[in-house]
Amino acid sequence: MEQRDNRTVPPALGVGMVGYAFMGAAHSQGWRTVGHAFDLPLRPVPAVIAGRDAHAVRAAAGKYGWAAAETDWRALLARDDVHLVDICTPGDTHAEIAIAALEAGKHVLCEKPLANSVAEAEAMVRAAEAARERGQVAMVGFNYRRVPALTHARRLIAAGRLGTLRHVRVTYLQDWLVDPDFPLTWRLQREHAGSGALGDLGAHIVDLAQYLAGELLVGVSAQMETFVDERPCLDGPSAGLSAAGGTRRGPVTVDDAAVFTGRLASGALATFEATRMASGRKNALRLEVNGEHGSLAFDLERLNELSYYDGTEPGTHAGFRRILVTEPDHPYLEAWWPPGHGLGYEHTFVHQARDLVEAIASGTDPMPSFADGLQVQRVLAAVEESAEKNSVYTPIPA
Repeated sequence: MEQRDNRTVPPALGVGMVGYAFMGAAHSQGWRTVGHAFDLPLRPVPAVIAGRDAHAVRAAAGKYGWAAAETDWRALLARDDVHLVDICTPGDTHAEIAIAALEAGKHVLCEKPLANSVAEAEAMVRAAEAARERGQVAMVGFNYRRVPALTHARRLIAAGRLGTLRHVRVTYLQDWLVDPDFPLTWRLQREHAGSGALGDLGAHIVDLAQYLAGELLVGVSAQMETFVDERPCLDGPSAGLSAAGGTRRGPVTVDDAAVFTGRLASGALATFEATRMASGRKNALRLEVNGEHGSLAFDLERLNELSYYDGTEPGTHAGFRRILVTEPDHPYLEAWWPPGHGLGYEHTFVHQARDLVEAIASGTDPMPSFADGLQVQRVLAAVEESAEKNSVYTPIPA
């Protein structure tokens, strides 16, 4: 421990982040805030951020509080002041960066989904297992596990408050692709994103279903659809193409929506819906878990609340009741505000950073691990395989 003004300062944990867009901003908020909210055994230091565009990455470094900027992630790995590499890039780069970082002796946090394929995810797990023997840790960033209400729900289910589980149903609805003239970004190209709504949103809800239930999915049956198969290219107008107003359009190679059912290892049934084509829904993540003794329900738009039904109470006064998850003995809430003063989306990244720092300091395995990310990747692959087989079907006679 370092002594500073009669204060004991924890050892520094230098963080290097690759990527500076949406997730880069969210992760930066987490690293910037976590040491102020929680008493940590290590002191996260935002050492360097990397991105290909020199002007943009320097601007991001200044805006988000990073001490330095690099235009090559390999240069970031070579720095002695980087102990942890945080990967916030498109999925097609996750495996290469994560494996190189682990081989360079760094701890790793990688955004979800872990990779764009099962094979890539398996290679990442092998690298993480080898690094673990050297004392390094690797974690995948499923931030919704760190919503206090959902962490509390997991504890209630694990304690048996719902009894044997019967159903898990999860929907994740967004509408940012409803406009057919929304441009063809990397998220709509399979070679970069791996899949569409399935990997972007479906990865979250598969992980949450397994996390809350405390068991794995063992089978799925799926349908997927791409409703808009061409969109305007980001490089703008192209001479000689007048049919689309002079704007060149390119193919969308991922799904817009995925709907699937599943079975958990215990026999409980699960239903999933992930779409970026639900008009009016901005970030609508909802779930419900039903068991023999009760039910739990959650809505991300009311993320400080959990609905709980105790089926053991007399019917004369039984019903869903609201649990306001803001008490100091609720998960993560000891660091924040007085009861009733709610948290927001950004706090999940602060909690994620806290859990990872504590795992590094204690030498314990962080959760969710790369192996957990691989399990989700296998479910996503099974969903795609099922949807492909189910794409040819016989109409039901009228």
